Amino acid sequence: MKLNYKRTVLVGLAFFSICAFWQMYDNVIPKILEKTFGLGETLTGFIMAIDNILAIFLLPLFGALSDKKGKRIPFIIGGTAGAVALTVVLSFLDDPALMLPFLVALGALLLSMSVYRSPAVALMPDVTPKPLRSKGNAVINLMGSLGGIYTLVMSMIFIKKVGDGERENYTAIFICVAALMAVAVFVLFCTVNEKKLKKEMEDINYGVPKNEDYVPDISEVDEDNVDEFIKGQKKQKAELSPAVRRSLILILASVFLWFMGYNAVTTAFTRYAENVWGLGTGSASLCLTIAQGGAIITYIPIGIISSKIGRRRMILIGVACLAAGFGAVGLFGQTFSPFLYVLFALIGFAWAAINVNSFPMVVEISRSGDIGKYTGYYYTFSMAAQIVTPILSGALIEIVEAQAGTVAGYSALFPYTVFFVALSFVTMLFVKHGDISAEHKAREVKN
Repeated sequence: MKLNYKRTVLVGLAFFSICAFWQMYDNVIPKILEKTFGLGETLTGFIMAIDNILAIFLLPLFGALSDKKGKRIPFIIGGTAGAVALTVVLSFLDDPALMLPFLVALGALLLSMSVYRSPAVALMPDVTPKPLRSKGNAVINLMGSLGGIYTLVMSMIFIKKVGDGERENYTAIFICVAALMAVAVFVLFCTVNEKKLKKEMEDINYGVPKNEDYVPDISEVDEDNVDEFIKGQKKQKAELSPAVRRSLILILASVFLWFMGYNAVTTAFTRYAENVWGLGTGSASLCLTIAQGGAIITYIPIGIISSKIGRRRMILIGVACLAAGFGAVGLFGQTFSPFLYVLFALIGFAWAAINVNSFPMVVEISRSGDIGKYTGYYYTFSMAAQIVTPILSGALIEIVEAQAGTVAGYSALFPYTVFFVALSFVTMLFVKHGDISAEHKAREVKN
């Protein structure tokens, strides 16, 4: 059984467009809020956090709705159409006199993005055999990274200073991203036969194998009880055993914990580099760029290795490397040196090893027809961490800074990060389900 890379790339076009949008959103919207509308850091930060807050509630909702509908692509098309139109509208509202229309359009845009994020991500496991989902997720993550790179390149080309030199014109970058989103999803719609592929994968992933527990044939059921029998079978398939439910909770707890650690660094790193190393934003961003590069070049190899040694083991290796990398930066990085680039490359590999395998482990536990709901669970826990950790880590830095000075305050960042990443290693140790390799071995022994 081999992964159909061409089909996976086409399915990944939706995530490609999503990541292109969020790269633009994170880079451009804060500047508009600050430079155009004169908002302070606190209010800007709150507005920028709204997407994560909405995600906690809306991503599981639309994931479950796409399960109920039985199709992802209508949600992807509808959400993309709304997002494209609103992105173009937003580009013409970058005016100090239009703050209220801008904020209304921005809120509607975030709702449109929420409509299709879970369905877009859930489409990959829908059309991918279970054993190949880590490889498939590696391709999807690579597509997402390329979407972010597209936006960064377009930003370098098209964002120009205007007027007094303080403000920049973002109209071109808004339109470039909107055009990419429209084209990417149009190609997806034209090339991916969701109904056909989903039926094929349901037969592969959820068909009853030989020698499994006996399932009564519907012909053996009394005619008056057929509907009840079918409902009972569906309910039985949907329910998780206590052991499987415990594994799901542990996986989601792990997702929350390693996002608590990782996003604390990505949120505060430029300020850390400035206060501890004396570096400007550009030099600090190079470290994060190297980490992203380390992830990009290892996505596909990690997917291949994971299919051989198992998802859980690969995640544990990634978590151990992530804790070691952050710990080494905190321990040996009191002054900047080029050796830190090596550590950030290791951090990029570690983060890729975690992300390639964690989402497939969550949906592995799902049943046919509820992948969208489980995709929502995954995003609920990751987004919740991204809301909490900037506040908690920022409070820690402020407390230590008040007692021992600015450098000591920011030096508390990496111990904080290592603590949460190490906790995620502990929770993953007790996960017993979601690793397709282990389940296949058990089935071979049984048969």
